[in-house]
Amino acid sequence: MAATLHDVARLAGVSFKTVSNVVNDYPHVRASTRQRVLAAIEELGYQPNLSARSLRSGRSDAISLAVPELRLPYFAELADEVIRAAERRGLVVLIEQTNRDRQREIDLLSSNRLRMVDGLLFSPLGMSEQDAALLEIGVPLVLLGERLFHPAVDHVMIQNVEAARGATRYLLERGRRRIAVVGYNPGEVIGSAGLRFRGYREALEEAGIALDERLLGVAELWHRHQGAEAAHQLLESGADFDAVFAFNDTLALGAMHALLAAGRRVPEDVAVIGFDNTDEGQYSQPTLTTIDPGRREIADLAVETVTRRIADRELPVQHVAVGWSLVEREST
Repeated sequence: MAATLHDVARLAGVSFKTVSNVVNDYPHVRASTRQRVLAAIEELGYQPNLSARSLRSGRSDAISLAVPELRLPYFAELADEVIRAAERRGLVVLIEQTNRDRQREIDLLSSNRLRMVDGLLFSPLGMSEQDAALLEIGVPLVLLGERLFHPAVDHVMIQNVEAARGATRYLLERGRRRIAVVGYNPGEVIGSAGLRFRGYREALEEAGIALDERLLGVAELWHRHQGAEAAHQLLESGADFDAVFAFNDTLALGAMHALLAAGRRVPEDVAVIGFDNTDEGQYSQPTLTTIDPGRREIADLAVETVTRRIADRELPVQHVAVGWSLVEREST
């Protein structure tokens, strides 16, 4: 059975009210008493009842983070950064996984679970511009990652187009002229695949290089297997290419595996660049050149934005695009 405030009070030898004051961080508690209560809390493993606290104060001191899938390193590392940013502000984070599914994303926005939190950080992949009105919910909401599709909601954005253009330019500047992509999703416009493809295409146009559809490696899911399969198909097609721009690091690692297995040297025969700057790229062989989209800044700014929105619902809506940088390693 879970420990209660009364259990903590009995063990610490103080009143229920004193324990409540310590848990709620009221200042007028003697230091020795506070220490005794905290020791009792630790010994009993007491966890605050967020729903009860919410009923009393109107605040839970918790926020929710909804991401497509924690299996992808980018979202796992983003969640870690959000948790750290929230802890610095005295908040806890509840994690939701939507599996890229539109209906699950829509259901989340009307879920009773949102009553347990003060705000929501939301990275939708299944929803589209046609679903924009569904983002008007009663809980402070900050969108993450993709291009703005609802001007009335706070949004912390990745510069997908600009960063993809920069990645492609980088390869062009190093003499690569036959640049394949891995992660192309035909018909997508608003999501990461569409925006990163747009940046790739614009960089080619600037360089006077015609788009070659034989160099578009399709991968609707962005895991290692899909990266390896897309690279394998490019090789099997006989298309000539001297570089690969993978739309995330996980695809890039899968593509490098397929290239090396086929006897292609990286970077001598084929340079490879990824996107996301996830931790595993530092330890691949060769190490992975990648785009850092500003994940830590995204997390900190998103938590700061939702915290401000919780405190004041009348603040002007913010749309902020964080900076990006290129991390050069051995694969190029």
